[in-house]
Amino acid sequence: MERRDFLKQSTLASSLFFVPNFVKAFENVSKDTFKHKKLVIIQLSGGNDGLNTIVPYTNDVYFRNRPKLSIPKNKIIKTTDELGFHESLAPLKNLYDQGYLSIINNVGYPNPNRSHFRSTDIWQTASNSDEYLNSGWVGRFIDKYGKNPYAAIELDDSLSLIMKGENMNGIATKNPRVLFGNTQTPFFNKILKQQTEAHLSEHNLGYLYKTMIEAKSSAKYIYETSKTYKSNLDYPNNPFAKQLKTTAEFINSDLDSKVYYVSMGGFDTHANQNIKHSKLLKTYSEAVEVFVKDLKKNDSFKDTLILTFSEFGRRVQQNAAGGTDHGAANNIFLIGENLKKKGFYNDAPDLLNLDKNRDLIHTIDFRSVYATILDRWLQVDDASILNKSFSKLDFI
Repeated sequence: MERRDFLKQSTLASSLFFVPNFVKAFENVSKDTFKHKKLVIIQLSGGNDGLNTIVPYTNDVYFRNRPKLSIPKNKIIKTTDELGFHESLAPLKNLYDQGYLSIINNVGYPNPNRSHFRSTDIWQTASNSDEYLNSGWVGRFIDKYGKNPYAAIELDDSLSLIMKGENMNGIATKNPRVLFGNTQTPFFNKILKQQTEAHLSEHNLGYLYKTMIEAKSSAKYIYETSKTYKSNLDYPNNPFAKQLKTTAEFINSDLDSKVYYVSMGGFDTHANQNIKHSKLLKTYSEAVEVFVKDLKKNDSFKDTLILTFSEFGRRVQQNAAGGTDHGAANNIFLIGENLKKKGFYNDAPDLLNLDKNRDLIHTIDFRSVYATILDRWLQVDDASILNKSFSKLDFI
């Protein structure tokens, strides 16, 4: 049986403890490779409506296509002569005013796919729309440059494709105490005690045992190290804010992890969008503002870059159910203290020049964003991770 098929069928290997086999391929990597910079990736899962997030409030085409769904001008936080923030994004506008936010419009990829699952895979693997990869771009990053299983952490109970490499994967946990406790259970330890040299040399079984050994070691390190800092800031009481609070505690405790991945769902707003979307944006922006304050308070913000994306945008025209259907290009947010291009990076979406499905046309490939982050922030060879070269942007 192939290892990838074995892993898919193994309950243990696909569970909370899906962490990588520690290999020796990283002995020649510079010790300074991961010395300072941290990347926090936030996915707004479901397809966030970018046009009602950053609103083209002077564009008549926007209002004509959304007679009931458009945001009234008196409920928009006007920012430029063309664009403004949804009123629920007041905390994000605060970051914008401090020079900590760059908004990149019209981000996407050629021949966009409008399936949640497939488009998410494309964004997570950095593939072409007709290309299917088994590893994520962060997974390949830690494959090539990682030195510990916890080089990348997903704040969840299971690992997404973005965190899986060919030889090394990230680790998933919402709660380091629970992760540590699970590796101390009699069942877990009993399985480890049953390993033999024959088990370790067998292709699939050996991989599973080594994975479990690394899970136990990683869980202990994460739990004991993250105890050194507990946030006393007042985060909102919701699951997304809790994930960011845990992320801040990881970063501020100097955990030797370089990438953190957080996901917030609910953005598939086909019906009754206005109230639902407003609440989602409020949840996102309030939590992010406290998160940034937490990092600033502990002098960690200067070494942290936050990327927010969604797997696609929504249609320009509202649907009959008071919502929007799956679209294509969208805006993304970059938050940090070291931004070269603050505010709006590029022009507003062109609502008169749409594709054959009446969707926004992308002008920036999302992989150019990744390439820029890898090259200029994490300071690694982006082409070796993304499998080809992409043009760099000037936001950092």
